[in-house]
Amino acid sequence: LFAGLTFACAGGPDTPPGAVHVLTTDGDVNPVMERYIDRGIDAAEDEEAGAVVLRLDTPGGLVSSMDDIIKRILEADVPVIVYVWPSGGHAASAGTYITYASHVAAMTPATQIGAATPINSSGDDIEGDLRNKVINDSVAKIRGLAELRGRNADWGEDAVRKGAAVDAAEALELGVVEHVADDLEELLGVVDGTEVELQDGRQVVLSTAGANVAYNNRSFIERFLEIIADPNIAFLLLSLGSLGIFIEFLHPGAIFPGVFGVISLLTAFFALSVIPFNWAGVALIMIAFILFGLEMFYT
Repeated sequence: LFAGLTFACAGGPDTPPGAVHVLTTDGDVNPVMERYIDRGIDAAEDEEAGAVVLRLDTPGGLVSSMDDIIKRILEADVPVIVYVWPSGGHAASAGTYITYASHVAAMTPATQIGAATPINSSGDDIEGDLRNKVINDSVAKIRGLAELRGRNADWGEDAVRKGAAVDAAEALELGVVEHVADDLEELLGVVDGTEVELQDGRQVVLSTAGANVAYNNRSFIERFLEIIADPNIAFLLLSLGSLGIFIEFLHPGAIFPGVFGVISLLTAFFALSVIPFNWAGVALIMIAFILFGLEMFYT
């Protein structure tokens, strides 16, 4: 019963065609956020939504997850509006690229965007030739997105090379975003009538004023995985997993340390984006069957 309720909560909202689907993301850009956004856009496409509003508040995160989110937005069959929200929030680092990828970009007052200089996973600067490669690749990426959406490519480059950041009012003035809106209702009013082009070449005119609004929030499982995907938790799981397997080698037959270690390591690898979400699940299932088989020979 619990599993059934959980999976039911993980589905998209049941709404009439033309509704606006609202996704809310906060925290690091990671595999869990990428999976949630992918699920949300899928649901919007299935329900023939008029648009998707992605309310974004992030300090940045993994480049691999950011790239997957950008690809999903670019190939979406419905217009995607990124709305940096709430006041006091920001679309920093990876959030800047995601905002640039959107069909329509907007911010609420007292939010910030920028500071998109790449750093390594430990938070330190990248040095030497590797830095040049990463910076140049990131600049090419943000300039490409800017040219695709008609936004300020020069400022985007400054955000990468110099770590430039601006508030909502300055972002609007510089052409980084198209709108500044106090709340969702105002946003849907100001973007109404905007014409956007989808990847398949179709021109779509947004009809958002007065449209039905459906909030497709994160499921219980996604919120749980969000906790695990925290870098501090991920590295803790990595350490505990290694320790569990080490104890199993020292005391063979104890079973629990080894099983705990394997599960912790696989969960950590998922959180650190070493292996995809689905393959982590496949690996856990395979390990379960291996243990079932061993149980027939070793009690």
